[in-house]
Amino acid sequence: MNGIHDLGGMHGMGPIDPPRDEPRFHHEWERRTFPLFASLFVGGHFNVDEFRHAIERMGPAHYLEGSYYEHWLHAFETLLTEKGMITAAELSGEATPTQPSTPPPVLTVDMVEPVVLGGASARAKEDVPGRFHAGDTVRAKNLNPVTHTRLPRYARGKVGTVEMVHGAFATPDTMAHGQGEQPQQVYAVRFTAKELWGVNRPDTVCIDLWDSYLEAA
Repeated sequence: MNGIHDLGGMHGMGPIDPPRDEPRFHHEWERRTFPLFASLFVGGHFNVDEFRHAIERMGPAHYLEGSYYEHWLHAFETLLTEKGMITAAELSGEATPTQPSTPPPVLTVDMVEPVVLGGASARAKEDVPGRFHAGDTVRAKNLNPVTHTRLPRYARGKVGTVEMVHGAFATPDTMAHGQGEQPQQVYAVRFTAKELWGVNRPDTVCIDLWDSYLEAA
């Protein structure tokens, strides 16, 4: 969806210059927030696309003022209340949390490394046909959805070349809204800097794009 979160390709943000001695976590609460993603993901409380979309729904001022892990925490609170896992009163500390009727799966020590480092593949179990092949010239559609999408705004309407066919993967646009996997072919599409931003540089950007994001050019 269009919003302040889609910062890719935008001008005027200044240089990226992180300090060399930057700590992994700036505050204790960030360290405690980090493992919540893996725990809640394994517990089946949300998928990664629902998580991303919850962050996208933050108000623009809140998003820009909030830190990285504040975005995470906002998504956890939003999704758990929307799915009825916690109440607003429990979240604020006004009520004592109740135990779920059916205990959810729990993240165990042996699961931490593969979940944190590898996540879970969104590759479809069954293949589906695609419309494009390596070497094809394609154009990213100029879409402006009010729902979740992985088609970045700076690439919309731009022409590129299919570099690789990855295979069939679950579609983020449907997964984020509880509409199932609806798998599609995914392609690595290479765009030149001149095509994207009108600058005469040799740089290129390769973006993984789903079949429905593209049209023949």
